[in-house]
Amino acid sequence: MTTVADIPSLYTTTGPVPPEFDLPDQVLINTWLLDGRLEPWTGEMQTVTSPIHVDTGSGPAPRVIGACPMLDEAAALAAVDAASRAWDHGRGLWPTMRVDERIRCVEEFAHRMADKRDEIVRLMMWEICKTLPDARAEFDRTVEYIHDTVDALKDLDRASSRFVIEKGIYAQIRRAPLGPVLCMGPFNYPLNETFTTLIPALIMGNPVIVKPPRMGKLLYGPLAQAFLEAFPPGVVNVAYGDRRILGPIMKSGKIGVLAFIGSSKAADALRLQHPHPHRLRCILGLDAKNAAIVMESADMNLTVQELLAGSLSFNGQRCTAIKIVFVHQSRAKELVERLGAAMAALPLGMPWDEGAKITPLPEPGKTAYLTGIIADAVALGASVTNPDGGDTVMSLFRPALIHPVAEAARLFHEEQFGPVVPVVPFSDMEEPIQAIINSGYGQQMSIFGSDPEKVAELVDPMVNQVCRVNLNSQCQRGPDTFPFTGRKDSAEGTLSVTDALRCFSIRTLVAAKGTPGNKALLSDILRERRSSFLSTDFLL
Repeated sequence: MTTVADIPSLYTTTGPVPPEFDLPDQVLINTWLLDGRLEPWTGEMQTVTSPIHVDTGSGPAPRVIGACPMLDEAAALAAVDAASRAWDHGRGLWPTMRVDERIRCVEEFAHRMADKRDEIVRLMMWEICKTLPDARAEFDRTVEYIHDTVDALKDLDRASSRFVIEKGIYAQIRRAPLGPVLCMGPFNYPLNETFTTLIPALIMGNPVIVKPPRMGKLLYGPLAQAFLEAFPPGVVNVAYGDRRILGPIMKSGKIGVLAFIGSSKAADALRLQHPHPHRLRCILGLDAKNAAIVMESADMNLTVQELLAGSLSFNGQRCTAIKIVFVHQSRAKELVERLGAAMAALPLGMPWDEGAKITPLPEPGKTAYLTGIIADAVALGASVTNPDGGDTVMSLFRPALIHPVAEAARLFHEEQFGPVVPVVPFSDMEEPIQAIINSGYGQQMSIFGSDPEKVAELVDPMVNQVCRVNLNSQCQRGPDTFPFTGRKDSAEGTLSVTDALRCFSIRTLVAAKGTPGNKALLSDILRERRSSFLSTDFLL
C-alpha cells in the first residue's frame, strides 16, 4: 500500500514511465475541423498541462503535455455558419441523406476511430489521469456504443418502413432531424459522454459543432482526420476554446439542439442566451447527489464492496457516483469501520501503475475545495474516520470518510465530485427520505437491505424522486440500452441508445387521402426510390 510518505515520490521523478504510455513530445494541435477541412490556427493557443507533476529542477510542477487552439468569436461563428450550411434549412446533403447512407458514414468513422485507440488512451491518462484499464474501457465502450446506436436505428427505421392507413388516409411516419447541434461533454468521460450525444445527433441527420471539454481535449486531435474523411463538409465541426465562444454560438440563434453534460448553472446560462429559447431543444445531463440508504438488514460484505466502487471509482469523479451514505444507526459503527479499512487499502499511483485506484485530480483547485468542505463538516461535529483521509500532496488526494455529517454541513448538500464519502446515521427511515425529497437533485439512489417488505416500502416513494433505484448495487449508467436521465436539476431528456435517437429527432409524417391518383403517386415515388423520406426499404 502506498503511504502518505510515498506520495511525493510519485511526482518528483520522471520515471520510470513505461515507454508505451509516455508522451515523447508535446501534442501540438494547430488546426481545427471546420467545414470539411483542417483549418490552420494562428491565434491564441491554450497550454495543456497534466495533473501529474514532474521534477523541473527547481521543484515539482505540472507537466506541460501540449497546446490547442483557443478560438475567438469569429472562429466560433464560422463553425456555426458551416453547420448551418450543412443543414441548409433541412435541405442539405446530410439531413436529406438516406438512413443507410448515414449509417455507412458513421460505421466508417468507427472503423477509423478504432485505429486511434492506443493514442487516445495514452492522452486520456496524461490529461485527466484516468487509469489505464478505465481509459481502455471508456474507449471500447464508446466504439460499442456506436455500433449499438447503428443497430438501434436500423430497428427504428424498420418499424417505420411501412404505411399506416387510418380513416382513408395513407401516411408514413418517420423521424426527422432537428437542425444544428452543439455538443458539449464533461472532462471525466471526455470521449464516451460526448459521443453519447454526438453519435445519435449525427446519425439522425443533424450537423454538429463539438466543443471539447475543458480537460480531456487533446484526444480530439487524433479524431479530426477520421471525422473529416467519414462525413461530408460541415457535418462535424470541432470548436476548441473556453466559455467565451459559447455566447456567440448560442446568440446566433442557429443552434437547434443543445446537448450538454455539466452543471445546471452553466446549462441555464447557455439556454438563456439563445434568442428563441422555445425553438431550442435541450438534452442535458447535469448535477447529481446520489444517495445510498443502508438498512438494518443490509449484507455488510456486499454493501461495503458496492459503496467502495460506487463512491470512489475514478476518484468519485462521476455524476453517477454515490455521494452521500445514509446508514441506520444500528449498523453505522460497523459500516464506518469496514468501509474506512477498505478505503485505506486503495492503492495510490499513476494512471499506468498496475492496480492503481486513486490517481491525481485534474481539476485546478479541487484539493483545496475538498479540504474546505471536510473542514466545514468537522466544524459541525464530524470526524475523518479513515487513516490519513484527506491528506493532500499537490493534485493527489487520499480518500476521506467523514462521519457523522450534520444536515447543516455543506457536504450534506453539495455535489463534492471527488474522493470524499459523507456518512449520515439515521434512526427513522423518514430522515433519509426527507433528505432525498428536499435535495435539488434526482438522478439515482441505491438501497442496501434484504427485508422484502421494508425495501419495497422504500422503493415506491423513491421512484418518484429519482429515475433509477439500484437494489444492493452501486449507482451506474449502464447498460447503455437502459434509460439514463434524472428529475429536478439532474437532467433533461433521456439518454440511452434508443432514447437518444428520439431526443435528436422529431416524429414527422407524409400523409395523403387514399384516392387513386394519390396511390399511383406514392407507388411511383416508392418504386423508383425518388425520396429518402418516403421509402419502404427494409434495412438489414
